[in-house]
Amino acid sequence: MFLETLLLAIREIRRNVLRSALTILGVVIGVAAVITMVTVGNGATARVTADIASLGSNLLMVRPGQRRHGPGGTSAAADPLRQQDVDDITTQISGLAAVVPAVSRGVQAVFADQNWSTSVTGSDNGFFVARNWSLAGGRTFSEGDLRAGNAVCILGDTVRRKLFGAQEALGASIRLEMLSCRVIGVLASKGQSSFGTDQDDFVLVPLRTFQRRISGDVDSIGTIFVSAQADVSTSKVQRDIEALLRQRRHIASGKDDDFWVMDMKEIASTVSGATRVLTGLLGAVAAVSLLVGGIGIMNIMLVSVTERTREIGTRLAIGAMARDVLLQFLVEAVALSSFGGLVGIALGLAGAAVGAHMLSVPFVFDPVIVAVAFLFSAAVGVVFGYWPAHQAARLNPIDALRHE
Repeated sequence: MFLETLLLAIREIRRNVLRSALTILGVVIGVAAVITMVTVGNGATARVTADIASLGSNLLMVRPGQRRHGPGGTSAAADPLRQQDVDDITTQISGLAAVVPAVSRGVQAVFADQNWSTSVTGSDNGFFVARNWSLAGGRTFSEGDLRAGNAVCILGDTVRRKLFGAQEALGASIRLEMLSCRVIGVLASKGQSSFGTDQDDFVLVPLRTFQRRISGDVDSIGTIFVSAQADVSTSKVQRDIEALLRQRRHIASGKDDDFWVMDMKEIASTVSGATRVLTGLLGAVAAVSLLVGGIGIMNIMLVSVTERTREIGTRLAIGAMARDVLLQFLVEAVALSSFGGLVGIALGLAGAAVGAHMLSVPFVFDPVIVAVAFLFSAAVGVVFGYWPAHQAARLNPIDALRHE
């Protein structure tokens, strides 16, 4: 019985192909928009999470100054961090994989007739652990390089390309302001982050080399990178660091810190949460198109009931039950909306793939949102198709046969 009703519904849909296509257009657009928005949004969330994770494993960053929560996230001036802060964090706080001092400034890097405006960072080999960096070629700093402050450097991939192009960089000498240093290594590329910064645009030198030859300050530290062990809570490490530095910097109870500790897991959670909320909002807005499509289906089904009044009367007169007529029109409405849902899914996935490629985010296929979108489109057919079907089933056979 149901199969026969379905075949009748398909026959009626094929009888007016153009009208059927226009009827389901709202459903197609709604489903496609929902899938595109949610899929691209999930890709953006994955990209942001991966970018933050690439900064370092279980990473915390300690910086001087009072953190401002306005645009730019800058901090007010305060006493700089010192090497003793690094030593105390290393010895007095447990569960740490690496404690890495670092200091940076902008420089002009020059090789032969090529020059590039970049930044130079002074640090030690713990930098590679804390920041998840690996070498594409060459070596890290030796103990002699770190102790003596030798004039050696490791290039980020962007600096290597800008200064050397296709030439071999290892063994060459470049100039960083007044410092001439020999290239001993090249970092593997991380590419551009979702925040718009080029992660490969810097030069790494030994900390002592930076302090003696570039900054002239042999004790100040700009940032301390702290990498916690995998099984250690970064929140606990953050609290321990804050307590230690408050004691070292003689900050009285009730006074604000003149430093700040940033937990990258917390940042990742906040950003991912905000992205998911935005994705849900965009998906909800796109879902309004499904309701518009449902109204279109109801309108056309009411027109169809009027056009087929004599046919309905004939079926009722020869013994069809009211529920049979109700089922026929309801199946037609559901078939229309379901077909629109299938077309919308195909267009939505194609649009999401294009959008993900254009925005340079991963394509994250979510079968749940696809299933929900399809079921919602079918539900639209049931909800908006029931009233026209009910109207058809209530027709009086005699009146329906007299209809012109």
